[in-house]
Amino acid sequence: MQLSLSTQNPLPLVEQIVGAVRGQIDDRLLRPGARLPAIRQFAEHHGISRFTVVEAYDRLVAQGYLLSKRGAGFFVAAREETVSAALPAMQRQRAIDVAWLMRRALSDAPDMLKASVGWLPPSWLDNEAISKAVRQLSRGDQGVRFGCYGEPNGYRPLREHLRVMLAAQGIEAHPDQIVLTQGATQALDLVARFFIRPGDTVLVDDPGYFNLFGALRLLGAHLIGVPRGEGGPDAEVLEQLAAQHKPKLFITHSVLHNPTGINLNAATAYRVLQVAERHDFTVVEDDTYADLHTGPAARMAALDQLKRVIFIGSFSKTLSANMRVGYLACTQDLAHELADVKLLTSVSNSEFTEQVIHRLLTEGHHRKHIERLQSRLADNTARAARMLESAGLSFRYPDGGVFIWARVPGTEDATPLAELAEKSNIVLAPGKIFRPQLQPSPYLRINVAYVNDIRMERFLASALK
Repeated sequence: MQLSLSTQNPLPLVEQIVGAVRGQIDDRLLRPGARLPAIRQFAEHHGISRFTVVEAYDRLVAQGYLLSKRGAGFFVAAREETVSAALPAMQRQRAIDVAWLMRRALSDAPDMLKASVGWLPPSWLDNEAISKAVRQLSRGDQGVRFGCYGEPNGYRPLREHLRVMLAAQGIEAHPDQIVLTQGATQALDLVARFFIRPGDTVLVDDPGYFNLFGALRLLGAHLIGVPRGEGGPDAEVLEQLAAQHKPKLFITHSVLHNPTGINLNAATAYRVLQVAERHDFTVVEDDTYADLHTGPAARMAALDQLKRVIFIGSFSKTLSANMRVGYLACTQDLAHELADVKLLTSVSNSEFTEQVIHRLLTEGHHRKHIERLQSRLADNTARAARMLESAGLSFRYPDGGVFIWARVPGTEDATPLAELAEKSNIVLAPGKIFRPQLQPSPYLRINVAYVNDIRMERFLASALK
């Protein structure tokens, strides 16, 4: 095996070896089963350290290029041919549904306009501050326990800081009442797993969070939608449904509701809590987007002080979707139970990512970053509203945040418009996806951070003629 290594090359020697060996294997110059030179022999031949060769060989084993046989050495591994490009693509038409939207939203397809996703553009986030925090924590003197599992409830200093953040919203929660999770999604999943058995009724917002609906169906829950109005859920309908169906849970957004962008008002919050008390069900208050709201807002957890409300928040939307750090707050006994569910289903989450988020929150970056996001969203919302109005869509101006819930004129189902948009490489989420039973809806969820793009304006102008 002939390799050309050079200390003048800017690439480290380990990476030179790995790249050269991989190239010879990919080019079939080294065949499966071929034995590589022994570590000592390789090191002496090239005049390099044995440790360098060991690290390079270990990387090639980890990447599936080599096999290590104790006492025998390192051998080229058998590798499957890549056939995906050679085989004809399967042509299968899929209906626009929840899974379709998630796949399209997470796609890396070039030039796709993701006009209906549920998050901010990555370029809007404070990536420099995140990188700095990661570097600081990775130096080894910051108390990072890379070889250990995290605490069941999560990194305690972050829970201590969350106590302060929640108190600023009027919610009193001891750190032992808080469980850190992998985003709000895991928090909702832990609650659902604890409370729900197949056939149980769960009340949800209509329209509401579509991914939650799919997760609840997987657990066998019977979903019933509570109509969402301008002040929040319809309390009269909630009372009727609770009396009839005896639900275990009512899961709802209070601040910057997804998908309408409208806040719960205080009067409705009181009425919802009264209904929950009379009919003995738990309210799950999802506060995922609340950091993007300016000014005070009504929260049921503040009125109830976590007696009957489970409060859920997340930093995925504002700090890092990749870090995936969220939390739930509830009574201390229930927090202990939910931490046990977390132990059984995932053991623990990444304490390192929790430490990164803690550093970002406590070093002064977070407040200024949130203020920049709020200002930028306000500007984008005004521009998006003008564009949608000129195209003929109608909507209630949102209370802030990411979404405009816009009605398409002349139809009771916006799905055909979303299908047409896909042909133009534009992802639009039709309203039916946000309904518990996928009922037709004339609405679209629009993400204001993405739609100030001439392609969106041209598409709507053409499609809605």
